[in-house]
Amino acid sequence: MDTTSQRQPDGRTEPAAGKDAERGLSARLVARGLLPETSAKRAFAAATFVNQIGKGLFIAGAALFFTRSVGLPVAQVGFALGAAALIGLAAGVPVGYLADRYGPREVFRVTLFVQALAVAGLVFVRSFPSLIACLCVAELAVSAGTAARGPLTRALGAPNPTRYRSYLRALNNIAVGAGALAAGVVVQLDTRTAYVCLILGTAAAFLLSAAASSLVPSVPPVDAPAGGSRWPALKDKPYVALTVLDGIMSIQNQVLIFALPLWIIGHTEAPRWFVGASVAVNTAIVVCLQVRVSRGVRDNASAGRTARRAGAALLLASGLIALAGGAPGWVALIVVVLGVVALTVGELWYTAASFELSFGLAPEHAQGQYSGLFAIGQGLSNAIGPPVLGLVCIGWGEPGWFAMGAVFLVAGQAVPLVVRWSDRTRAHGPAV
Repeated sequence: MDTTSQRQPDGRTEPAAGKDAERGLSARLVARGLLPETSAKRAFAAATFVNQIGKGLFIAGAALFFTRSVGLPVAQVGFALGAAALIGLAAGVPVGYLADRYGPREVFRVTLFVQALAVAGLVFVRSFPSLIACLCVAELAVSAGTAARGPLTRALGAPNPTRYRSYLRALNNIAVGAGALAAGVVVQLDTRTAYVCLILGTAAAFLLSAAASSLVPSVPPVDAPAGGSRWPALKDKPYVALTVLDGIMSIQNQVLIFALPLWIIGHTEAPRWFVGASVAVNTAIVVCLQVRVSRGVRDNASAGRTARRAGAALLLASGLIALAGGAPGWVALIVVVLGVVALTVGELWYTAASFELSFGLAPEHAQGQYSGLFAIGQGLSNAIGPPVLGLVCIGWGEPGWFAMGAVFLVAGQAVPLVVRWSDRTRAHGPAV
């Protein structure tokens, strides 16, 4: 008996030992949480990973492309990026409705194609109006893709979509970092050709993501109850309240990339190099611990409790960062490090809680529509976060950091109340 190979239907032979080793490696990676357990989850993870590489390229290099290669004023570029981001939020709920009715995978693929075409069109931008037009189409596609991705993630990640979403988030951090590093090479070259390659590479990443998503099985839509509202998400008051709270809590995402660098350089004696190191510390902790943290979030009630802990952690982080303002050099560095760790722990807890609640408080037949609404809160936080943090934390100094931490604490404490409100609404009121 030949134990080293086995014959295939077409007459070829394949070493059995090689197949066994491959299966053993896959099993070990799955057991350690480094690889999803099903081929569908792996295909969607690959599509998401490539997509986020494109996002990293665009975030790190687009503004310089518009200013240094196209030659547009910084003020026009900033206005165009901000306006397009706000306009893009309008697509979430209606496109989520389409995803609920016609299947999220199909809608997700269409949004990726539109996004790729809009980004590729930036190569031909020569004026402010054309920049606005391309960016608005791209941001509308991004918002639409987020709405369609929500129900797709929930369906593929069942019975524990929060853990799968946490895995994707850890993967996304690696992908965005890789894209940003590649953009750094382009910025160093600083030529028109290099910037055009960056934009076309971003578009190609979105196209590859669309191709990879074709390997994901289609998710059939869930029939809506007869006589129900066409737009239940907009009428679900507890979910709207949750969206507002999520927008407030999501301002913490801007602390690391906006407020903390300004605070370190302008108000502390900590070394300036820690501005970049703080991002690296945050990314490493998220990649290593996001999935592990999500294991304790199993339902809406546990998600509410986790959000409460997140608010307390963010208050601690804000207080530590504030205390660094009056400390000498290396003491300030140590305090800021502790603040970044506390900030990241709060981020991990709240991210896991928000994943669970965004799915768990939404009805089965309207997951896309609810995902689109939930994304509005996070999108608005990206828009208002920098000016709010600049006014409160940088403008007011140490008291401002404590005030911002108190806002996070109150918002976190309110999340369990909204969860119970939602449960009462569903138990005693008409089906949403």
